[in-house]
Amino acid sequence: MAIFGVGAYYDKDVSSDFITNNLVGVGWNSTDAPELQEYFKSLKVGDIVYLKSAFGGSDITVKGIGIIKDNTILDRHSSHSLVQTGRSVKWLSTVKFKIKRPSEKNNVRSNTVYEEFHPEVLKEIISRIN
Repeated sequence: MAIFGVGAYYDKDVSSDFITNNLVGVGWNSTDAPELQEYFKSLKVGDIVYLKSAFGGSDITVKGIGIIKDNTILDRHSSHSLVQTGRSVKWLSTVKFKIKRPSEKNNVRSNTVYEEFHPEVLKEIISRIN
């Protein structure tokens, strides 16, 4: 099991759409973002995802925490028009909260998706699902 931060901004915040439709994913197509297509395909059943925003130097706003629930790869043609490639999620918490931005050298917070390794952030995410 791993924990991943996932952005949900497609010219507007689509976090509530992700939560309503029980999914996470990427809106860009495979020509524009082939690495993101593969990243979402690589998520495993049981991995934890959290919807986040963290623009610039701001704190991390968490909008939902969920778990990848199956091996199905969602795509725009077969499942849902919101994502080009995505995964089904069981949302464990949809309570919005902030995590103080940690002091760190290599920041990935503005990436669309990343595996979370910072101990303080991991601790906070896990504490919200226990």
